[in-house]
Amino acid sequence: MVQLNDYGIAVIVFLTFTLIIGLSSYRLVRKSSARYMVAGKSLPLFFVGTMLAAQSIDGNASLGAVSLVYQFGFWAGAAIPIGLATCLLLTGLFYGKRLNQMSLLTLPDFYYRRFGSGPEAITSLIMVLSFIILVAGNFAASGLILSTVFEIDFGLAVLIPALIVLAYTYAGGLFSSAYTDIFQTYLAIFAFWAAFVFFALGFTGVQFTTVLHSVPSAYLDLSGLMSIKNGALSNWASILALGLGDIVALDFMERIFASRDGMTARRSAFMGATLTALIIIPISMLGIMAVYFLPKLPDPFTAYPRLAMNFVPFPIGALLLMGVLGASMSSANGGLLAISSVISRNLIQRDIMRGVLKKPAMRDSTLLLTARTCSIPIVISAVILAYAIARPGVYLVLAFDIVFAGAWAPLTFGLFWKKSNMPAAVASLVAGSLLRFLLAFVISSELQGLGTMIAPAVSSALFILVALVTQKKYSGYPRSGVVQYVPPERDIVTGDDLRGYTEPTKDG
Repeated sequence: MVQLNDYGIAVIVFLTFTLIIGLSSYRLVRKSSARYMVAGKSLPLFFVGTMLAAQSIDGNASLGAVSLVYQFGFWAGAAIPIGLATCLLLTGLFYGKRLNQMSLLTLPDFYYRRFGSGPEAITSLIMVLSFIILVAGNFAASGLILSTVFEIDFGLAVLIPALIVLAYTYAGGLFSSAYTDIFQTYLAIFAFWAAFVFFALGFTGVQFTTVLHSVPSAYLDLSGLMSIKNGALSNWASILALGLGDIVALDFMERIFASRDGMTARRSAFMGATLTALIIIPISMLGIMAVYFLPKLPDPFTAYPRLAMNFVPFPIGALLLMGVLGASMSSANGGLLAISSVISRNLIQRDIMRGVLKKPAMRDSTLLLTARTCSIPIVISAVILAYAIARPGVYLVLAFDIVFAGAWAPLTFGLFWKKSNMPAAVASLVAGSLLRFLLAFVISSELQGLGTMIAPAVSSALFILVALVTQKKYSGYPRSGVVQYVPPERDIVTGDDLRGYTEPTKDG
């Protein structure tokens, strides 16, 4: 039976408002696949910066981070926002402007233009798998909040936000994300800080120093970054996987592509990094508060909602619950849109219809309908996974471990090294991903972070080696000019991105 209290009413109002705002963006799509996927490459700094932060400040990085701190100490949870802020900083410095200027619809479009259909298909499959995991993590976080607030079955609690996200993603695509993120993101940041300040100033009746002195010293000192026994390898692996692996993230790059120009993309990444860095202290310290106020919880993943409902005033508690719900739904919306875009655009339109079946390109309206339809089975898959393994936070690192291991090297070398070629991309994608999968079973749990570090290093070295060995037969130079080439909009929509591309001459 549903328990409806003040927190429940606040959550219902919030979910209803989110749904209305999301659905109202339907009119902005204008039957255009490009507007659905990347908002017609029209968004200004404030929107894009906020949207990038929203993808970082999700259920994995908030509720998941609190639970990780509760179990393993400050750095286990802080590693998530630290890694994500680092990723956005690096994106702004090196990747955002270049990729935005290429007028891509999806990230696998880059692999197609630079390396061909084979790497595009492999990348698409790897990224789809990883992002279903990401969406599942955010559905799980939302489900944990709703099941705690309403005392309902976890499966139903996961299904409710999933259906809301599906509805407004189907309606407005990236525009729905832009308009819902505006209030969800800042509400979450404010809620985290309000709760932290409440605890830090001792309004609970317990002095902040008392809390800090009561938790194990290993929870707060630098051993979480220095001692293998205290999880240093796993913590550094999380920072590395998110700091570099999240560069190859469909949802982040979707927003970079939606920026109205390259400079806006760069500045937006810096803005997103700054907003993400703002939650490192409050979120991680909420985990420390939970250790003191909620000892011996049977399920650490309920620490966040229990703090919100039992230890802070109602206004702050309600904001905490709505903040995580909004952040989780925002990130799920971005991930869902990114996956459906890749499946419809890259796998169905280009690889299957144009490549295998030799069919003519989809019309723009058909591509839009296909992208919307693809979102339905994706949500079903993510809901099933969220229900089966409800572990927000763990999902996030796992998702980007996969893409980091295989896809980071081809993107980075493809952008900056003219000798990058197709065989190198295939070798890196396949070997990196398979090696990471194998290492997960071979390396002991205490040394598990090594898998995150070894696989991308091997993948990068292999990329360079294969590119040099095969350069004579598969020169990377003819495709190196795609980084500067901007296809006409019609060619982009039909998937024939390189129809008007001319290979660069040796003299420049």
